[in-house]
Amino acid sequence: MELTLYTSAFCAPCVRARSVLRDAGKLLAQANIREVDVLSHLAESEEAGIVSTPTLVVRRDGTEVFRASGVPSVQQVLAAAALALD
Repeated sequence: MELTLYTSAFCAPCVRARSVLRDAGKLLAQANIREVDVLSHLAESEEAGIVSTPTLVVRRDGTEVFRASGVPSVQQVLAAAALALD
C-alpha cells in the first residue's frame, strides 16, 4: 500500500497534513508513505490529476483506491489505508 501526500511549499494546511500522516504512519508500518512537492514534481502531479494541496492519494498495487483534498484526521487516514489492504 502506498500513501502519497501531494504538497506545496507555501501551503499552511500541508504542514498540518504532514503531521497527521507522520502520526498515522506510526500505526501503518506496512505502508509506503511519501510526500511529493507538486512544483518539484510537476509531471507526476499533473499525471495524478492534482489540482489542490494537500491531496492524499492511496494506492494498492499501483491502483488508486482513495483520494481526498484538505487536512485529514488520523482516523480518516487509517480508514483510507484500510481500503488498500489486501
